[in-house]
Amino acid sequence: MADFATITVQKRSSTGKGANRRLRAQGIIPAVFYTAKGESVPIQVAEAPLMKLFETMGRTTVFNVEIEDGAKKETHPALIWDIEYYPTKNRFQHVDFFGVDLNKEIKIRVPLAFVGTAKGAKLGGVLETFMEFIDLVGKPLSIPNKLTVDITNLELAQTMRVADLSMPEGVHPATDGAQAILFLRDKSAGGDDDGESSEK
Repeated sequence: MADFATITVQKRSSTGKGANRRLRAQGIIPAVFYTAKGESVPIQVAEAPLMKLFETMGRTTVFNVEIEDGAKKETHPALIWDIEYYPTKNRFQHVDFFGVDLNKEIKIRVPLAFVGTAKGAKLGGVLETFMEFIDLVGKPLSIPNKLTVDITNLELAQTMRVADLSMPEGVHPATDGAQAILFLRDKSAGGDDDGESSEK
């Protein structure tokens, strides 16, 4: 097994709202592990190490899930796939882990990280952002935890589209290449008060 961060979980024998409430009262989060073949395994995981893992890995970095079932242990590469939060607290209520096949492509939504100052912005242009995340397709270890987008060369009245992005080797966008990501509006050219532009 590859040298990833590892979180240890336990197979869960009791399910249902009552059992889940009792787990949460002990600082344990009910969860489900979905194997790469689509099978579901009810599990439970201590809240503190889970929160620490999420702060480090987010939803896009592969780690190992070690499932304890009595004396038996199984380890699987996985991602955090879905999180249910308490309505009024920034704490996990339920988590889904997704087992991945490292040799097969998957689709993951990653954040766009914009860097640099656009040339046109220095001339008074206003940057309009249409996308903050993008769906990428590739093998799990090839997909970055974020996609860095350099906007330095963006000119006034210029649109940056998905097709303009630089992709890591072996990764491609699931989004249409014509989809606009950014538009640098020229304030001097007028336009609607709400910033809408025909470039969208």
